[in-house]
This record gives sequence, C-alpha cells and structure tokens, in this order.
Amino acid sequence: MLADGAIKEFPEKFGKMRTDGVHRSTQSRGGYNMRTEIRKMMAFVSVLVMVLIPSLSLAQSGGGLTQKGVDTRLALRGLWEGHIFWVRNVVFMTKLGNKAGAKTAEEQVVENAKDISNAIVPFYGKEAGDKLFGLLAEHYGAVKEYMNADFAGKKDAKEKAMAKMLKNADDIATFLSSANPNWPKEAVLGALKTHGGFHMTQIEQVKAKNFAGEAKTWSSMKAQIDQVADVLTDGLMKQFPQKFA
Repeated sequence: MLADGAIKEFPEKFGKMRTDGVHRSTQSRGGYNMRTEIRKMMAFVSVLVMVLIPSLSLAQSGGGLTQKGVDTRLALRGLWEGHIFWVRNVVFMTKLGNKAGAKTAEEQVVENAKDISNAIVPFYGKEAGDKLFGLLAEHYGAVKEYMNADFAGKKDAKEKAMAKMLKNADDIATFLSSANPNWPKEAVLGALKTHGGFHMTQIEQVKAKNFAGEAKTWSSMKAQIDQVADVLTDGLMKQFPQKFA
C-alpha cells in the first residue's frame, strides 16, 4: 500500500485501465471487451501518430518550428516523460515493499502533475490548469488502483479500475479538445487509452518479474508519450502562433 499522504492534494476518485500482450484473458462485461478495445486502440494510435506527428529531428533541421516551438516541445516531452518515470518508480518500489521509496516516488508524481498543469496556465488560465491537475490526479489514482488490485490478485477490482481509467481518459480528451480545436477528441482519447494500456502492461510485467519485457514496454511507452507531447505542442503552436514567433 502506498503512502496516501502524498495524494491528499489529489481528488479522492481513483481508477485504472489495461492493454497488453501479457495477460491472455479476455474478461468482458455486457458483451463489451475493454481489453480488446484498448489493444485495438493501441495499434490504431501507433499508426496515427506516425502519420500526424513530425519527428523532433526533422523539426530541428527546418521542419517549420521556431526556436520557441522546439523549446516548448522539449519541455513538454520532459514533463510527460517525468510522469511515466515516477509512476514506474512507484510500481517498482511498491512491488519491492520499499515504502519509503514508494512514498518519495509518489510525491514526485504529484509535483510532476502540478508542473504539467501549470504548463497550460499561460495559454488557458489558472482555472484550466487546476482542472487539468484534477484530471491527472484521477489518472494517477487509476494507475494506483489497478496496481494494488493486480498485486493483490483481485480480478474484479482490476476490471473496475480499468473502467475508471477509460472514463478518465474520456474526461481528459473532452477537456483538451474543448480547449483547442487542433486536439480532436477521438485522437486524444486513443492516445490516452494507449498510454493507460502501457501503464497496465508495465504493472503486470513487474508483478510477473518479466523485467526484459518491461524494459521493452518502457521503451515503447517513452516513445508514445513523446508523441503525445508533440501533438500538444503542435496544437499550441497552431492556436497561439504569436507566442511562438
């Protein structure tokens, strides 16, 4: 169990989702298979981002980005990479039973969520930043709930956590798409489902002590979150070109 004191700044609602090649089970509710849905979405988004997102190397070599654009892209990549880095540390420390390590990592998850939320304040204001912080809180809570359920072997709790993750992903996608027309909801939602799926795959691989598999997941996870950060940067540049001149 993680030290919940670090989460007091987060809302109480927690939840979690799942995608992978680790578990082969296909539990479903009401004929709707959430695991299959997320796996399909992961494959779709992998293709989508290859088509829509220019690489940083191309941008730096004259792909249309100003220096401010490059700086923003690198900054957002760093923030989102920080998210997956510290959540990964929470997972490992919790599995190892290192309560102090888990507490420290969790505190950093909170600080990182604040930093990500503050990054949109210059564009959309403090109210929007606070809203995003609350949504990121729910996202992390979902990851934590799924982790605790998986480590404890509670299948029903995992299913409930996955449903919460899907709901949270939809809430974030709705929020972002309403703020910026260059962030279409379905594309954002697909990317968030994929991101949550990586969290779940990672958790299950750590539980299974499949560290070689987790290393591969981490590499893919990092690449995908960089792509998400790039989409966010591109959307900001299109909506606020004067800020990147």
